[in-house]
Amino acid sequence: MRTVTLIAFLVVSAVLSACTVVTGLAKNTAQLQEEVAATERAFAKSMADRDHDAFSAFLSDEAVFFSGPKVLRGKQQVAAAWKRFYEGPIAPFSWQPEQVEVLLSGDLALSSGPVRDAKGKLIATFSSIWRQEARGVWRIVFDKGNDVCDCHTP
Repeated sequence: MRTVTLIAFLVVSAVLSACTVVTGLAKNTAQLQEEVAATERAFAKSMADRDHDAFSAFLSDEAVFFSGPKVLRGKQQVAAAWKRFYEGPIAPFSWQPEQVEVLLSGDLALSSGPVRDAKGKLIATFSSIWRQEARGVWRIVFDKGNDVCDCHTP
């Protein structure tokens, strides 16, 4: 009887422990999603603020940006290619995250959302992959924009 009670206790303990871990992961994932969303918003704010240095600070050294048919590789190449978007007093476009997902490991995240021109017209969507390089420090490693189809045009 003792053996059965001990086994039952161990099974119940294991189940409760697993539930606690899953609940902890869900809370942690939600917190990480908000971290990434806040980072994406700050990244977008660098465009609105016309602050190219701030933009560059969000780039991983290994960043890969898909820019039309050309792939930009590395922080320096991406920053140099994007410098033109920071010239002039008005941002040529803006973006905001609509969806953020984070791996359970907490190491990588995906953010995506709309890209709008200076007048607010939807012109594209973006997808970005972020890597947590230090606790609370997310840097972009992949970025790709996609044109929006005007499906109402005959």
